[in-house]
Amino acid sequence: MAAFEPHYARALADVVAEFHLGAPEVDKQLKDFLATWDESAELREVFNDPSIPVEQKVAVLDAMKGKLHLAQQVRNFFAVLLKNDRMSAVHEVVAEYRKEMQLRLGIHQAEVTTARKLSTEDKATLTEHVAELAKGRVHVTFKLDESILGGVVVRIGSTVYDGSMRGRMERLREVLSS
Repeated sequence: MAAFEPHYARALADVVAEFHLGAPEVDKQLKDFLATWDESAELREVFNDPSIPVEQKVAVLDAMKGKLHLAQQVRNFFAVLLKNDRMSAVHEVVAEYRKEMQLRLGIHQAEVTTARKLSTEDKATLTEHVAELAKGRVHVTFKLDESILGGVVVRIGSTVYDGSMRGRMERLREVLSS
């Protein structure tokens, strides 16, 4: 990650808060822009070409604004990225923005690793338990890793709760060898 990405992300989050823009609506606009960005090699070429004047790039952005229903503040965010030659990192900046917004909304990122595929009901139950561990709301991603043999490994930020069979066996081995 480049050092500038969190700065742009925090600036956008500040604007969203200051202008009382709906975070879900802004996220949809960002998603729509990124989909257009990913689908159009020509757009990426124009926006990343240093020989094309910034004013022309912003004119292209303005033409996109109406079609993508971008709020003026979201359009301005992309214009700042263009003017500062940061569009090549647009995905990373948007990802940082999403992390920043979740942090501001009190939503913790959590990763749950299991040895087998979970049902929807099991995922919901685990999500409730993870929210209790985090003492707040969580956004959980689930991973499958058969090497843990059984049980669950939960990561909330930098804290890891290892309830896997592999983890238990390793801890037992340490106790027995000491």
